[in-house]
Amino acid sequence: MSKQRTIQKEVSLSGTGLHTASKTKITFKPAAAGAGINFIRVDLADKPVVKTNIENIFLSSSMSRRTSLGKEGSEIQTIEHLMAALSGLGIDNLNIEIDNKEVPGMDGSSVKFTEVLENAGIVEQDAERRYFILKEPIYVEEGSSSIVVLPSPDFKISYTLDYNHPMLKTEFLERIITPELFTSEIASARTFCLENEAGELQRQGFGQGANYDNTLVVGDKGVIKNKLRFNDEFVRHKMLDLMGDLYLVGLPIKAHVIAVKSGHSLNLKVSRKIAEQIKKYAVEGDVLDVEAIKKILPHREPFLFVDRIIHLERGKKAIGIKNVTINDYFFKGHFPGRPVMPGVIMVEAMAQVGGVMMLSLEENKGKLAFFMTINNIKFRKTVVPGDQLVLEVVAGRMKSKTGQVTGRALVDGKVVCEAELMFAIVED
Repeated sequence: MSKQRTIQKEVSLSGTGLHTASKTKITFKPAAAGAGINFIRVDLADKPVVKTNIENIFLSSSMSRRTSLGKEGSEIQTIEHLMAALSGLGIDNLNIEIDNKEVPGMDGSSVKFTEVLENAGIVEQDAERRYFILKEPIYVEEGSSSIVVLPSPDFKISYTLDYNHPMLKTEFLERIITPELFTSEIASARTFCLENEAGELQRQGFGQGANYDNTLVVGDKGVIKNKLRFNDEFVRHKMLDLMGDLYLVGLPIKAHVIAVKSGHSLNLKVSRKIAEQIKKYAVEGDVLDVEAIKKILPHREPFLFVDRIIHLERGKKAIGIKNVTINDYFFKGHFPGRPVMPGVIMVEAMAQVGGVMMLSLEENKGKLAFFMTINNIKFRKTVVPGDQLVLEVVAGRMKSKTGQVTGRALVDGKVVCEAELMFAIVED
């Protein structure tokens, strides 16, 4: 999905909160490109808006076993199943009006949210969808629980569930997440708890709206007063929760998430780490597709080596993407028995990203950028078909007629090439 998405028409549903037993109505409304996911507490005087992001996560011991948002006295509890549906369906922009403090639990899964949103019609918008491709590995742990996040060209989750319980044997599930996969294999997996902890949790104020229909209660001999939808429904629900918590980073991610016995607390810790990395690499900024790039650069196929600019600070910094495929013409003659991307083309790709950065300045529009020098060039790793080059260019000394930049190319977060480039900026 290269375009941002919202829904076509307004749609509502009502239900009971799993923890507070509050009766709640939520209404989904289309939102503009770039707006993100926003909750609106329509039952409060000022109808406060709470954006779904890491900064607004609300942590409280009285609100454990769920993921909640809060801002200036406004809270929205138990958002994870809804957020998983938005993540799974690839919905980027949505306004969610809610008239109480907890999202309805429905049947304890994401399936009702998924069905309602699909019935509302999911539509593409006139804006590029931004992904964050993980640059550096991340590791978090709590006791025997852990999450490792590794660079990957896909959004992939590997989850291991392991309870000290006769009916909750060790389960492992690994999936590359797509809308189709989510709808068919993850969305309908329901939340669960152990029979020997259910009573005490309710006495402590948790699960006031839970029952045998919306929560799988697991006893020593199996699920009580209900039946499993999947033989491994428990691990599927844990994957669902993880998806919902990860979507709070504010962007869809491309990474391999390896989780062992994780819950909301650990999920949110790793989400914060990812959000820190997003901020570090400054993904927010102008995004240009290939047609917009052609309006700045004179290059054309087969010599245009930038598929997309995912971040642009005009005259300061740019990050571009080059998807390397076997159909690239240079593989026909460059080590055809063992295809390897020519190093000079990696440098040219970096230079083209640098050209976009410099020529996007108002004073340079319509000009050309020609190579003057290349210094300190290093090739660290071969690049082959199937790799995605992330091309990062940062401006050095910039003058009216010359520009110096430092560039590097990365694959899966590892530097494969770097160089210092100098250009002459001339009239076309």
